[in-house]
Amino acid sequence: MRVALVHDYLKEYGGAESVLEVLSEIFPQAPIYTTVYLPEFFGPHRSRLETKWRGRIRTSFFQNFPLVAKLISPLRFFSPLTFRSFDFSGFDLIITSATGAYFPNSLNKKSAKLFCYCHTPPRYLYGLPTARNFSKNPLLRPIIDLVNCFWRRLDKKYTTNVDQYIANSATTAARIKKFYNRDAVVINPPVNLPQLPNSRSTIHNLRSNFYLTGGRLARAKRYDVAIQACNQLGQPLKVFGRDFAGYLAELKSMAGKTIEFIGEIDDQTKFKLYSQAKAFIFCSDNEDFGIMPVEANACGCPVIAYRSGGVAETIIDGKTGIFFNDLTVDSLVEAIKKFEKMKFNSRDCLTQAQRFSKKIFIKNLQSLISDPPLHF
Repeated sequence: MRVALVHDYLKEYGGAESVLEVLSEIFPQAPIYTTVYLPEFFGPHRSRLETKWRGRIRTSFFQNFPLVAKLISPLRFFSPLTFRSFDFSGFDLIITSATGAYFPNSLNKKSAKLFCYCHTPPRYLYGLPTARNFSKNPLLRPIIDLVNCFWRRLDKKYTTNVDQYIANSATTAARIKKFYNRDAVVINPPVNLPQLPNSRSTIHNLRSNFYLTGGRLARAKRYDVAIQACNQLGQPLKVFGRDFAGYLAELKSMAGKTIEFIGEIDDQTKFKLYSQAKAFIFCSDNEDFGIMPVEANACGCPVIAYRSGGVAETIIDGKTGIFFNDLTVDSLVEAIKKFEKMKFNSRDCLTQAQRFSKKIFIKNLQSLISDPPLHF
């Protein structure tokens, strides 16, 4: 079976790119088609990915555009044309790692089956919180609404090109049903689970005195809530991650003396911090799945999370973490105070995290692909 992998664009390393990386391991001969490939933005992951993907990347004519790194958003107008310019003759299966439909799923699949691993329908098209807040500008809002109306039409048009949707969570599957009227199989993304020795019966007494938060420093992740709550309580908080759209400066301006920014870090450093922190604070607004809370649990670290989106599917309240119900500083403050009086069994966290291992992802995906009704 000849397989092709397709991804929107490769300019950062996040949850979607980690899924693509595992897909590229499952199908080591599969070429990877994308609009632009900019490994200089991969940070500590660059060396590993360049080695793994050497000779496999197929880019579009966008690759050679001047200042292409700054033009990815406006180039979306031409994305259907871009993906339709690729030749997929001779492939049996195409797997897209995508948000929604109108980017890579607009491709000409020829006689191949097209599976879309959908991280979410585009958040900016369907009223979900996003990393940028252009729509709050009263001058830009009418233009943005008009453009988004056009893109929604395209997005829904190309859903018919997909043979099988795969959702990263039940949350995303519900969005696919609501916005596209399509059913989706839920296969949770593969989470990098470190094999850490951990014989402690409880976490709370033997961990360091700091809380941890981080990831891609974008507005929809709501790190401001975590920072202000820890400011108010005088609790040490370490924040890791790479700046997105200038949000880091805004966060630093509100940070008190107990807040420490440690920048973008590699996985080894991240796992060490998880294993030391009292808890990982996760304030993301309607996250599609939420890989980092699972990573934290895999290191025996409980999670304090805003009850919304995919994280409500992965954290067991009172056992592997606790939730706060309102995305406000006061609500998080009360959750932290509650957490301070609780104890968590690290083994419960580790056991829960194993449900989202790479091994299970591969097994579920291969089972779906080899299903006889798909006629491969």
